[in-house]
Amino acid sequence: MPGIDLPMVNYKEILRLNSLGIKNTQIASSCNCSRTTVINALKRAEECNLYWENARNLSDEELSKRIISGNKSSVTYQMPDYEYVHHELSKKGVTLGLLWLEYCDQCRESGLIPYKHTQFYKYYRDFVHKTKATMHLEHKPGEIMEVDWAGQKVSITDTDTGETVKVSIFVSVLPYSGYAYVEGFLSQNQENWTKAHVNSYRYFGGVTKILVPDNLKTGVIKNSNHETIINRSYLELAEHYETAIIPARPYSPKDKATVEKSVNIVSTWILAALRNQDFLSLRELNEAIHEKLDDFNKKEFQKREGSRASCFEEEKEYLLPLPEKPYEAAIWKTATVQYNYHVTVENRNYSCPYEFIRHKVDVRLTGNMVEIFYKGKRIATHPRIYGIKSRYSTIEEHMPPNHQKYVKWDGDRFQKWARSIGPETYKVVNSFLTSCRVEEQGYKSCMTLLNLEDKYSPKGLEEACKRALTITERPSLKSIQVILRSKKNKLLIDESEDDAVPSSQYAFIRGPDYYREGDD
Repeated sequence: MPGIDLPMVNYKEILRLNSLGIKNTQIASSCNCSRTTVINALKRAEECNLYWENARNLSDEELSKRIISGNKSSVTYQMPDYEYVHHELSKKGVTLGLLWLEYCDQCRESGLIPYKHTQFYKYYRDFVHKTKATMHLEHKPGEIMEVDWAGQKVSITDTDTGETVKVSIFVSVLPYSGYAYVEGFLSQNQENWTKAHVNSYRYFGGVTKILVPDNLKTGVIKNSNHETIINRSYLELAEHYETAIIPARPYSPKDKATVEKSVNIVSTWILAALRNQDFLSLRELNEAIHEKLDDFNKKEFQKREGSRASCFEEEKEYLLPLPEKPYEAAIWKTATVQYNYHVTVENRNYSCPYEFIRHKVDVRLTGNMVEIFYKGKRIATHPRIYGIKSRYSTIEEHMPPNHQKYVKWDGDRFQKWARSIGPETYKVVNSFLTSCRVEEQGYKSCMTLLNLEDKYSPKGLEEACKRALTITERPSLKSIQVILRSKKNKLLIDESEDDAVPSSQYAFIRGPDYYREGDD
């Protein structure tokens, strides 16, 4: 039986991002934890010989237990003097790499333990941000893709109604080369946000190590100095493309200077050039945008040689390869497993193992599949149901053992069996099947009735059903069981219809309505 849900560090995501070469500071920002937590988690994982390659198939809970159980005593490192580091960096020819080597030599001479270069760089960036010191940002090829929606929208005309429809413009840019991708969408919802990223990666022919979005709800649920929460669907997209999401800090335009500049240039170069054209469809608009986009990327720089396209020829060799299949947009929902071991999502019902009854689970919906997860571990998969509402998708292995015997029976088979017993039994079975909102809900009563045949004989069952139908048009299973147990049904076959006393003759005799109310 599953235990109680407990919050835990996302060790799996930390290992995944570390395998991509993402810096610890950025991992901490993406995983909503402190840099110290990231450092300790990676160290514990290394001590346990756990890496992304051999941990990706473990559940979050299992991975957490292995890492925590393998925890050893912490090691104290020597903190560098970053005021000295920052001062030395202002001198010609001095780099952070050189200062790190000097710092390591000093620690060894003093018998102290130095930080590795990734932590050394991380702490220096923290120092720069904290003290408001300026630092030159040099973009590396293939490292970052920045994305945003342009503030300006374009209008198209609906040919059916003649109304004007506003189109949002998505922009993605590679800061190293300035190479951009632009596309129009009818809304800024989650589906279009995801599709825009997939199309961007396809256009660039590869993936960057880091993805820098603005703080839109479709991508980032919360981003503050103390907490970063990434939209789950967006995080799933990043995992599919093996990239890391590092949102721009709120109120820090320097974090997205390249994309902000590119958005302005796109608005001037592409959108302004299309301002006098009329478009009758989104497809027509995007064809015009992509034509202008090609000119934009090939346009020569004013202050240096080459163009965005020529710079991109150098950069694309550093991009990560695309996965075999593009990401399929998914919707995540939370549901509680009901007593019938099903979860209800969009008015359709999907089964999961009965052990998870009353537990909250996460449900992932794509165009074709429905997956159910508990604590990050997938416990059920179904084809997605469309069409009629309230339909059920049930897997036999998810049922309790005493329910599995009903699987091979259906309404037609129960009715066929009832006809073999007699017309009165058939009426009762038909009543069980039609009195419920969903036919399957009557299967249990039908199966119990079928089992009574072996205990009381077919003739006895038929007589009991006949007697029950004289009391009410919709007899309950309990009333038939009571008649059979009383053993009086043997005498009913000899009773003549003339001897039957109408129930309305005596005031103290309960009528059919009374028994109908008890038929639950």
